[in-house]
Amino acid sequence: MTPDSKLTEHPVTDKVREAVAVTLRGCEELLPQDDWVQKLARSEATGQPLRIKLGLDPTAPDIHVGHTVVLNKMRQLQDLGHTVIFLIGDFTSLIGDPSGRNSTRPPLTAEQIRANAETYKAQAYKVLDPEKTELRYNSEWSDALGARGMIQLAARYTVARMMERNDFAERFKAGTPISVHEFLYPLMQGYDSVALKSDIELGGTDQKFNLLVGRHLQAEYGQEPQCILTMPLLEGTDGVEKMSKSKGNYIGITEPANTMFAKVLSISDALMWRWYTLLSFKSMAEIGALKAEVAAGRNPKDAKVALAKEITARFHSAQAAEAAEADFINRSRGGVPDEIPAVALPGAPLGIGLVLKQSGLASSTSEANRLIDGGGVRVDSGVVSDKGLKLAAGTYVVQVGKRKFARVTLT
Repeated sequence: MTPDSKLTEHPVTDKVREAVAVTLRGCEELLPQDDWVQKLARSEATGQPLRIKLGLDPTAPDIHVGHTVVLNKMRQLQDLGHTVIFLIGDFTSLIGDPSGRNSTRPPLTAEQIRANAETYKAQAYKVLDPEKTELRYNSEWSDALGARGMIQLAARYTVARMMERNDFAERFKAGTPISVHEFLYPLMQGYDSVALKSDIELGGTDQKFNLLVGRHLQAEYGQEPQCILTMPLLEGTDGVEKMSKSKGNYIGITEPANTMFAKVLSISDALMWRWYTLLSFKSMAEIGALKAEVAAGRNPKDAKVALAKEITARFHSAQAAEAAEADFINRSRGGVPDEIPAVALPGAPLGIGLVLKQSGLASSTSEANRLIDGGGVRVDSGVVSDKGLKLAAGTYVVQVGKRKFARVTLT
């Protein structure tokens, strides 16, 4: 079978059309869409679930809300009755994914990969139903390939095709080194699809080339080629850059409930609707009705609070989401959260700049001074305007901005 081969046609029912709509929600591309429609129709006619693949390399110890965009899509397809395969790339992490990079990515150690993989698994199950998820590691088949198998795999793809990939082409043109092992990454990711016999593979827009390699290799091995579905990269809380820890615009899914809730409320009204599409499990009809209410005059903050509670409840609990909302309301009225860090500092009396720095509320005394100049520092609810203020021995509630608090005891 080749990628251009036509699937046997089955009737396209209303149920299939609904499944297509679920698939297309928020997606960037679905290729080829006609093949996916027929796969869904065949699944309904035969009762055989489709195999939905998502692979993640455990390159960091935790994931943020932006990473859950593809996990959410997996959950939506899982809820339609299909088999989702959460693939942990413990083998491919040893190579290092060059996607979107202008230099060679340093590979992780086996110890780092194992530790990160355990964390990824626990975090993914906050979105996926663990009872209905097939968890796999690509070392299962990749280690078994050996040198002979790797050479045979490499023979199924050309250098010319590999150089069609934008980041490789740009690095070659710029004279930036490309290591031979980097060519192996898309081949190994593609071979995962062969090993798993996947019907569709999900990924971010930056993974399109790798997903297409999987489709090509399945045809090379005589399998029905997978469809590919790419999801957009989620803008972070700033509404401009993609969500990233390095940009500081992220929401970690292991962050405290109060922090998570407040960060969602900080996004713009325009970004809120994009987050609803990509992160919420509400139907598009429900989201459309809510959007219409806001257009008719309802306060958009009501919709944002509902989104913040949904996301917080997913990664914590409904009770934690309710408590986070109460905490946010308390703060917005000038109240102090019930639980704030307690810090003991010796050396009283101590200047306010040092208090802020040593309690972790400011990174340096110069930043502390800027915060004071901006009117963003309070001690026991009173705004601090004097950078020369010294605090005597005692306990104080020190606040920076709306979210950062510390109960400081000076001795």
